[in-house]
Amino acid sequence: MVQQKVCDLVKDQRFEGFLLVRSADQRTGGNGAKYLDLNLADRTGEVNAKVWDGNVPVPVPGSVVKVRGGTLEYNGRLQLRVERIRDMGASDDVDISALAPCAPETPDAMMQQILETVSEFQSDSIRRITLEMLRRFDQKLQYYPAAQRIHHAERSGLLHHTTGMLSAAKAIWEIYPWLNSDLLYAGVILHDLCKTEEMDSDQMGVVRDYSKEGLLLGHLVLGVTRIQEVANDLGITGEPVLMLQHMILSHHGEAEFGSPRKPMFPEAEVLHWVDLLDARMNEMQTAIGKLKPGVFSEKIWSLDRRLYHVQYDDLEENTPEG
Repeated sequence: MVQQKVCDLVKDQRFEGFLLVRSADQRTGGNGAKYLDLNLADRTGEVNAKVWDGNVPVPVPGSVVKVRGGTLEYNGRLQLRVERIRDMGASDDVDISALAPCAPETPDAMMQQILETVSEFQSDSIRRITLEMLRRFDQKLQYYPAAQRIHHAERSGLLHHTTGMLSAAKAIWEIYPWLNSDLLYAGVILHDLCKTEEMDSDQMGVVRDYSKEGLLLGHLVLGVTRIQEVANDLGITGEPVLMLQHMILSHHGEAEFGSPRKPMFPEAEVLHWVDLLDARMNEMQTAIGKLKPGVFSEKIWSLDRRLYHVQYDDLEENTPEG
């Protein structure tokens, strides 16, 4: 069955097809009636959906459902009003690969970019630690997202985030060539690897929940621990190990965002800002992509603001005749 792509949905349109459940909650409206609030997706995009029936069971995130309904616009955002919903059945002919939002490049291509960067490291210690960390997390990196909901929440999103940061870091190094590129690039590659232990993701890149280790320790502490374990196994001690650990521990920048130490050397500072920049650009691109030009989004809690979709066509200069 050929179905409409989510990215092509417009207001006042009928839709029937299979979609991936990104999130699902039962909520209570102002009138006391229960309803389902869903985020449904295919690989082209995501749409918020409402089921105004409190008796419908809450579908499991990561599952596939068949829905029928119509689209409407609410506060400038497209929404799907679901009239019928059911779980995918064993006899349904569904191409699952068409439903999972995924990174724009293949995992192999992104990993190749990373490995080519590591191969150029001058520091043998930093290269060996980085390669061993990549080896230990290789399988999960093929499909893990970078976050549950906020940024790069897609199949292979962690690799997408890492390669985006690498490109930005390399551009910054061209401006500040006195930075140690080995340290900077290794920090980029290693900084979020332990999100593969922090979150519980299926191979579609959908995170159902955080792991026990993720909730109790978090990926920063886990990252510092894993670097020490790898260094011990490789017989590496001293400055390279300590600097990489500090970069992992400080890359969120502030204690209120999870870092017990602020960045204390230039490469760690650049890592913090490149991480923030790449995450926010992805969040903004995703949010703006759901809006029509000239429309404001609802407040986005992770950014603590509303966003505006610029009417770029109107920016073209109109030169008066004569």
